[in-house]
Amino acid sequence: MTRYVYVNGEFVEAENARISIFDRGFLFADGVYEVTAVLNGRMIDFAPHLQRLRSSLAKLDMTLEMDDAAIEDLHQGLITRNRVENGVVYIQVTRGVAERDFAYPSDAEPTVIAFTQPRDYFGDRNAETGVKVVTTPDLRWVRRDIKSIALLPQAMGKQEAKKRGAYEAWMVEDGLVTEGTSSSAFIVTQEGVIVTRALGREILPGLTRSRLLSLIEEEKLPVDQRPFSVEEAVAAREAFLTSASSFVLPVVSINDYPVGDGEPGPIARRLRARYLDFATPA
Repeated sequence: MTRYVYVNGEFVEAENARISIFDRGFLFADGVYEVTAVLNGRMIDFAPHLQRLRSSLAKLDMTLEMDDAAIEDLHQGLITRNRVENGVVYIQVTRGVAERDFAYPSDAEPTVIAFTQPRDYFGDRNAETGVKVVTTPDLRWVRRDIKSIALLPQAMGKQEAKKRGAYEAWMVEDGLVTEGTSSSAFIVTQEGVIVTRALGREILPGLTRSRLLSLIEEEKLPVDQRPFSVEEAVAAREAFLTSASSFVLPVVSINDYPVGDGEPGPIARRLRARYLDFATPA
């Protein structure tokens, strides 16, 4: 089947998509992105994703003239053309094309690209087996609240996890876990309290994280938003991670140390089921 992507106002076949070598996203990683999950052909929490995209653009003094309806139509157009039932839509906005100069150009038009990728959310065996996590130093810049396309530190962490036979790497700064390379990090203490780091410039404001916290509140489970150490995570009763591409996944080991009994815990399983119930309304 032909794969369609979006480039600056047009849906084109993927092999015909072109971006200038002078695009500042390519030269400076001067851009932002969003990833929205699609389940049963329906986008999940699109409005918060759009809000976060606007926020990231504003923090980088970037202006996108497309209105919200046009951005939503872009997403729906890709879902329809690529017949996406379960997957994600990725959108990236850069400052645009200009001669290479560190200072922002005054007249560049933003470059907007987007594409889809399939995901098998319902057949994800990681939800049944749990996943392994390793820890790595957090090498990122200080404005992690901006969903920047400058993802080399995260890619390095993800590669380290792959080399060590793990699914994800949790990044560590000053002895405390910040977040995963592409996920938010949670633990459940021996007392049954769910712990995740509070929002700030140290972490990305994960939208699956945000939605899950709302569902946790509905479930009346105790939550403490604060940093936690690697040692506390290893000693936890349970651990899990959240992201738009995996929803909620149990963590069964950290640095090869089992978390709890080394099996997916009941709270992680309960919260994944609760999230799926939210994402697939009757």
